[in-house]
Amino acid sequence: MTALLRAEDLTVRFRLAKQSLFGPPVHLEAVRAVSFTLEKGRALGIVGESGSGKTTTAMAAIRLTEAAGGKVLFEGEDLLALDDEAMRARRRDIQLIFQDPYSSLNPRARVADIVREPMDLMEIGTPAERDARVRELFGLVGLRADQLGLFPHQFSGGQRQRISIARALSTNPKLLVCDEPVSALDVAIQAQILNLLARLKEELGLSYLFISHDLGVVRHVCDDVAVMYLGKIVEHGPRDAIFDAPQHPYSQALLAAAPSLKRRKSEGYVRPMKLSGDPPSPIRPPKGCAFADRCPKAQELCRDMPPEPHEEGALRVACHFPG
Repeated sequence: MTALLRAEDLTVRFRLAKQSLFGPPVHLEAVRAVSFTLEKGRALGIVGESGSGKTTTAMAAIRLTEAAGGKVLFEGEDLLALDDEAMRARRRDIQLIFQDPYSSLNPRARVADIVREPMDLMEIGTPAERDARVRELFGLVGLRADQLGLFPHQFSGGQRQRISIARALSTNPKLLVCDEPVSALDVAIQAQILNLLARLKEELGLSYLFISHDLGVVRHVCDDVAVMYLGKIVEHGPRDAIFDAPQHPYSQALLAAAPSLKRRKSEGYVRPMKLSGDPPSPIRPPKGCAFADRCPKAQELCRDMPPEPHEEGALRVACHFPG
């Protein structure tokens, strides 16, 4: 398969206020040398606890957050090396669906203008072609043409997210970055939006970089999964391999504790792994495995040496004692 997006040692750090006037600069290590590959026509889900760095990773990959190092190759072209004009031209291929449909739409604009806005900014097509494209997109996402003149407050939450999806599709992108796209919606509406995203992926040949804390959502939409902990990917591989036989203890704990993945005892119910303590500070990451102090399998090696990612069957795992 062909790689659409490839991150190599992507690093993001945020400078914090000095603790004293003459003290050394202090940085928060939000993303620490992350590498992953998203194939064309597939969906990669990035999962992890709050603060694990999953959203920052996605935003840095599309240059909405400044990276401190690494490469992000989109169709072989390093996005981090592009000047502003070249990156602006690339924006039509990469679009974003925001978490909250209530705050991501301009309340003073009619929805037809909201959906057409990216085409206006990027000067795609003639005005008549843009209007026709807006009507086409409304039908594609399950909205009616007679709703084009309405304002966002006249729609439900699920309908607003459909408008956000239509806006993201207006430039005919190759990649959609979905940042918790259903977390603000009711459960019944979540299923409708997820089915819509799955259908659009197949019909339009889209690729998704999908950020979510809900493993049930990721299992429904994604083909591949990357599990993040304290700014690093600890496990990466095909969805079924991750969900059926995770190798990293952190992945096992996440999956066993996920309410949306609970199974009856007759189906192989797994008791959640008990994790003690809190994640280490991203300001001073430990020298060994960041998960060592919370891991029931940890040994002295884990605290002294960071594990290098290696192959475990279909999975790529950063753990000294996987399985």
